[in-house]
Amino acid sequence: MDKKLVVCPYCGCGCKIFLHVEEGKIVGAEGAQGVTNEARLCLKGYFGWEFLNNTRLLTPRLQHPAIRRKRGGPFEKVSWQEAIAFVSSRLKKIKARSGPESIMVTGSSRGPGNETNYVMQKFVRAVLGSNNIDCCARVCHGPSVAGLQATLGNGAMSNSMKDIEESDCLLIFGYNAADSHPIVARRIINAKEKGAKIIVCDPRYIESARLADLFLPLKNGSNMALVNAFAHVLIEERLWNKNYIDQHVEGLEAWSEVVKRYSPEAVQEITGLAPTLIRQAARMYAGARNATILWGMGVTQWGQGVDVVKGLASLALATGNFGRPGVGVGPVRGQNNVQGACDMGALPNLFPGYQPVTDKAAREKFAAAWGVASLSDKPGHAITDVPHLALEGKLHAYWIMGEDPLQTEPDLGLMRQAMAKLELVIVQDIFMTKTAELADVLLPATSWGEHEGVYTSADRGFQRFYKAVEPQGDVLPDWEIISRVAQEMGYPMRYANNETIWNELRVLCPLYTGVTWEKMAGFGYVQWPCPEESHPGTPWLYEGNHFSRPSGKGQLFACDWRPPVEPTDSQWPLVLCTVREVGHYSCRSMTGNCHALTAQADEPGKVQINTVDARQLNISDGELVWVASRRGRVISRAEVSERINRGAVYMTYQWWIGACNELTIDHLDPIAKTPEFKHCAVRVEKIADAEWAEQQVAESYQQLKNRLAKTAEPLA
Repeated sequence: MDKKLVVCPYCGCGCKIFLHVEEGKIVGAEGAQGVTNEARLCLKGYFGWEFLNNTRLLTPRLQHPAIRRKRGGPFEKVSWQEAIAFVSSRLKKIKARSGPESIMVTGSSRGPGNETNYVMQKFVRAVLGSNNIDCCARVCHGPSVAGLQATLGNGAMSNSMKDIEESDCLLIFGYNAADSHPIVARRIINAKEKGAKIIVCDPRYIESARLADLFLPLKNGSNMALVNAFAHVLIEERLWNKNYIDQHVEGLEAWSEVVKRYSPEAVQEITGLAPTLIRQAARMYAGARNATILWGMGVTQWGQGVDVVKGLASLALATGNFGRPGVGVGPVRGQNNVQGACDMGALPNLFPGYQPVTDKAAREKFAAAWGVASLSDKPGHAITDVPHLALEGKLHAYWIMGEDPLQTEPDLGLMRQAMAKLELVIVQDIFMTKTAELADVLLPATSWGEHEGVYTSADRGFQRFYKAVEPQGDVLPDWEIISRVAQEMGYPMRYANNETIWNELRVLCPLYTGVTWEKMAGFGYVQWPCPEESHPGTPWLYEGNHFSRPSGKGQLFACDWRPPVEPTDSQWPLVLCTVREVGHYSCRSMTGNCHALTAQADEPGKVQINTVDARQLNISDGELVWVASRRGRVISRAEVSERINRGAVYMTYQWWIGACNELTIDHLDPIAKTPEFKHCAVRVEKIADAEWAEQQVAESYQQLKNRLAKTAEPLA
């Protein structure tokens, strides 16, 4: 048996795994001694590899390129040469007729790696001539990037995952580590065992609340009011680090002017929290020698997500919690390479290395390196702009790499309308998904485990992963597919391997210049910034308390609280909040094809509901119910629990039959353009005929799987 060293393809922890390979097939996995996981793994790490064997448990692998001669017709298996010619000719035609901005492209955070994302953004900018590239960071931690760039000058975690254990106080806000990042949850437990104080702010009684010193069960949608109240207490009780503020921070007057209106007493009705509890939490955080703030999508997936991120960063600035180990701010990124996709410039406003497309010197540097006369200075579209632009007739083509927007975007009914309006849909993926089913072209790629590359962990750590098995079928690495299309369109994009791509990009990015291929070999782990080859990397940012803003100082920020855009009422009395599922990930095409993970949880998913709310609706634990919003209705299985706050229900977005994004609202943060996944108004209804409901779920699920399998049949 061989052992192949890889990095987990699921969450952003960057866990190292040894895959066990026998006769060309993976047969098991064990934790390797990686920097972030130290030989530990979660459910997905131990059992989430089986999809590589093409189990067809949920949906089949894509194994041959295919095109549709006409919309709605069957797929036709073709050669790579014909598929590439078809894609390039259609893109050239649309670009010539409607301009480069009529074409949208995605990067991918789900497995291709950093080099592929670099090549894809280069294709968009140098070949298509726009900045219309974006990735799934838009729908998760986009507000973290925007908010931290504004306040600190850098949009990433300021500390390391291992460094969490060195804090004396953890303020955990809108982040359920046990479900989202079990390895981080272990770090939180370790910190507690070392004596750290734990403060948890979340409407649900999540796992971290069980070990918290203080639990603040705030009302859904009150984040900004609570953050302002914390700031109010810091000022009122002089808990701030005034000397630190005077030396390293600006914006004190404007910050103070806003938060003075948000005393704990003034926000009690908004937050649902006793003023004494808010004051206790502020004192505990400010009184710690070293404190860290951790947050997740309970902070970011709101119409006011950027504002709350700025407010949380301001709490850390006001207390001097930067510039040394054991302190800082930690937006723990979701998918395994969402940090890396952003690092590589799969964003509409930034080149690789977070260099703005509006910066003339950056444009000239990249244009010279890529051999083009000029590059666009106009920021491109966000992926959340796509449905509106398509329906307005401004977007004609969409190249979707490693994403499934017909499962993951808000208001799926709107997304389906938009996809139908598009002239050309190109899907580059490893599975027949809901989105792939509707494509005009399928470009089948190698999967994690079938190629090598580099990922970036949530704490800015670059590390290499290795090829474990040979791919099945006529598939290509993602970067090679993109390069072939570029060549067919007349642009000379040729690379020998991943290392040559890496060497090109690091020369162009001062943050990564010192991250050599050799440094990342084996268990190598290099956190950017790493400006030169002799540099070891940067475990924590802002040494010397110098921030990456023009003034070198951090920026305090506060603004007024805004209520969620869709309030509850008598017809829609419950708040729906979307959350994570510990045993599955993203659109479930990978984890849903693993027997052990499917046995742990399967369709139609669950809707978590408070015991009192369930009793009033005559709903019992485990029975199927309707969950409806103004946009749609789905079946889900009730999970009745006292740990859920009254007036709210929670669903995970992995399910195909119980697809909660049929219900969610298409409302965006005005800066980050991230959807308000955490708040829409719904009702839950008992289904009188339980036998019919069970049969309906089973039949609908099987029909959907059969339909996708039949669509893929010509490609087998």
